[in-house]
Amino acid sequence: MKVVLNLIWLVLSGLWMCLAYLVAGVILCITIIGIPLGLAAFRIGLFALWPFGRKAVDRADAGAPSLIGNVVWLILAGWWLTLGHLFTGLLLCLTIIGIPLGLANFKMIPISLMPLGREIVPTDEPFSAATVRGGAPASPQPPQSPPPAGW
Repeated sequence: MKVVLNLIWLVLSGLWMCLAYLVAGVILCITIIGIPLGLAAFRIGLFALWPFGRKAVDRADAGAPSLIGNVVWLILAGWWLTLGHLFTGLLLCLTIIGIPLGLANFKMIPISLMPLGREIVPTDEPFSAATVRGGAPASPQPPQSPPPAGW
């Protein structure tokens, strides 16, 4: 089902939004300061090209530099990419078959507004909040207690 949705998405919205992110990335990469923002635009552009089966999660190690970068991103590129997602989402919601695609466009608005400090992960692979945040993976069994003293 994800492949079918991704193929329909690719034709109706994904290719156009990916091109918008690529243009934003190239413009941002012209300056040295904008390179991290340009790389984020390329990463999200690939996510916008084929979104079903992946999702964006917050990274716990993102701090003040991500916040500052997100503010700069919002001013330079985020607002018009968000308008692109909003416009294509509204157009897709006009048809019954496009409603799931329109809703997917609306779900991409937060990442188009503030992309730094987020990571795109597959939804097929099991993962926990600890592994996404850089911690040790959660074990399925409770930890064993140490042996009693004197052993």
